[in-house]
Amino acid sequence: MSLRIYSVGDFCRVLNGSLHTVATSASLFYPSFDQGNPQSKGYVRGGLSLNFYEQSCPQVEYIVRASLRSISLTDPTTPAAILRLLFHDCQVQGCDASILLDPESDIFQTEMASRKNFGIQKRETINTIKAAVEAVCPQQVSCADILVLAAREAIAMSGGPMIVVPLGRRDSSSPPNFRQADASLPEPNIGLDATLQLFAKKGMTVGESVAILGAHTLGVTHCFNLESRLYKPEVDKIDPQFEIFLKMSCPLGSFTPNSSFVVNDPTTLLFDNQYFVNSINGRGVLKIDAEMPLDPRTAPFIQAFAYDQEVFFEAFSSAFAKLSSSNVLTGNQGVIRTNCNRLY
Repeated sequence: MSLRIYSVGDFCRVLNGSLHTVATSASLFYPSFDQGNPQSKGYVRGGLSLNFYEQSCPQVEYIVRASLRSISLTDPTTPAAILRLLFHDCQVQGCDASILLDPESDIFQTEMASRKNFGIQKRETINTIKAAVEAVCPQQVSCADILVLAAREAIAMSGGPMIVVPLGRRDSSSPPNFRQADASLPEPNIGLDATLQLFAKKGMTVGESVAILGAHTLGVTHCFNLESRLYKPEVDKIDPQFEIFLKMSCPLGSFTPNSSFVVNDPTTLLFDNQYFVNSINGRGVLKIDAEMPLDPRTAPFIQAFAYDQEVFFEAFSSAFAKLSSSNVLTGNQGVIRTNCNRLY
C-alpha cells in the first residue's frame, strides 16, 4: 500500500471541493521510520522488523487473523474492544501487553484497576489467540505483538485499511500499577491542546493526531463519560437535536456502569470516516469531537477526512504504525510470556 503525501494547502483545497491527487515535499502522514521504506521486506526500526517471525513463526499473522475472525463472528463488538485495548496498553508504559496482566495479589493493583480502564473488555481474547499461536510456535511470539496484530486485523475486518506493522516487541516484566494508568490515560473530556500534546509524544503530526481519533468510529461511549459535557455549565458546539438525543440516552442521575451508553456514530461496527462527518455537523459525542472542526490547526484535516475516506485511511495507517511502535521493548528487554495474563 503506497501513501499519498499532502500539504496543508492541499487540504485547504478540500474545503473548496477541488482536491486532486497531488504529491508535495511537505510530508504530513508518511511515518518517520528510521531505515528505508516500511513496505520493504527487510525494513527495520528500533529493533522491530517486517520479517521478524519469518523463520521462527511464519504462520503467526494467519493464526491471529483466523482466530480473531472466528471470535468476532459470535461477538461483533470484538474489533472495537480490541482496538481500545491496544490504545490503553500503548499509552501506559508503552506497547508491552502490560494491560493483559492480572494482579498477583490483593495488595498490588495492576493498571486494570485504574478508573480510566473502566469498560475495557476482551483481554481474554488475546490470551485465546496466544494459546493458538503457542500450539504452533511455542515461546516465540510475544503477547505485545499478538495484541498489535489483533488490532490491525480488527480494523481491516471492520472495513478499514490493512496496515503494515513491524514486529519484534517483547512483553513487560514489571507491570505498572493503577496510579501509572491514572496518570497516563486521558480523561474523557480531554481538550484539543492536551490531545495534540499526547499524540505528539508518540511522534505524530497534527494530521495523524486527528486521524488516530477516527478510531472512535468503532464502539460506544459510556454515559458517565458524558456527564460533564451534557450537564455542566461549559457549552461547546453541539447540534440541538443531537443534544436532546444524548440527554434522552443518558439522563442525569441514571448512569448505570456498563449498561448506559451511546454509539459513537451510526455505523458503529464499520471502520469508516463517519466520525468526521458527525464532527463537522455538530454530532460528535465527546468534547474533543466538537473542538476539532472549529480549530484552525485541525479543521482542514477534519474536512479532508470527511470528504475522502481513503485520505483518512492513509493518515490513520501512519498514526497506527507510530502508536504501536512507541516505547516498545525489543531484543533482550522484557520477556515472552506463555500466558498473557501472568508474568511467568
